[in-house]
Amino acid sequence: MKYMLLVCGDDTADASGMAPVEPWVEELGESGVRLHGHRLRLPSDAVTVRVRGGEVLRTDGPFAETKEYVAGYDILECDSMEEAVEAAAKHPVASVGAMEVRAFWEDEDAEGEIRRLDDELTAAFRERDIDRRLACHTPDTEVFHPMSGLAEGGIDALRKAQEWFYSTVTGPVRREVLAFRLRVDESVAFSHGLVRIRGTFTTGEPLDSTARVTTGYRAVGDRWLIAHEHASVAFDAGIEEGRS
Repeated sequence: MKYMLLVCGDDTADASGMAPVEPWVEELGESGVRLHGHRLRLPSDAVTVRVRGGEVLRTDGPFAETKEYVAGYDILECDSMEEAVEAAAKHPVASVGAMEVRAFWEDEDAEGEIRRLDDELTAAFRERDIDRRLACHTPDTEVFHPMSGLAEGGIDALRKAQEWFYSTVTGPVRREVLAFRLRVDESVAFSHGLVRIRGTFTTGEPLDSTARVTTGYRAVGDRWLIAHEHASVAFDAGIEEGRS
């Protein structure tokens, strides 16, 4: 489960003896607990925005004048609130300021939605449905596939590449996902998988190719879409195993 760690500084606290933050970032990053985070500029650089009666009201400075302020944030992936609190307690700022730990809403199932998106790709391949395939991508999608040897930038270029591909095969195209690893962040996600494509070329020869596919996803509104896809296949470089 994801937790937001709000790092709260204190103008009245003496931070001269505080330990550096970098070791905490490295330790939790290597263990996979800390997904990402960043420092924020001082409250004096903030802008507060309100809308009243349809009028946008802008005020320079924070929305509340307090001695404590949010100096940065971290996104954590933990099994429980207790684990998140334990990680927060190790943050150096906890010794001079405060750490607020808040859980994300649990009704967001980004991983499930992305896996359903991959199932949609499989169905689109099987039915040779180009529109259904393109609906899984962002308009500015970037796709590279070794069969064409070209990078397709944009949905129109991807459509032409798909039309070319289907012109080389006859009958249904079977897409089988042999392995699939997924990492989801706030608005982006990445997957690494092995995908087997089978069918029949128009020449009558069989198509049976397994590719390693790396896919980048982007949250667009309330949907996840493919923004980047790179497929690569192994090739024989003429190197014999065990050659002395």
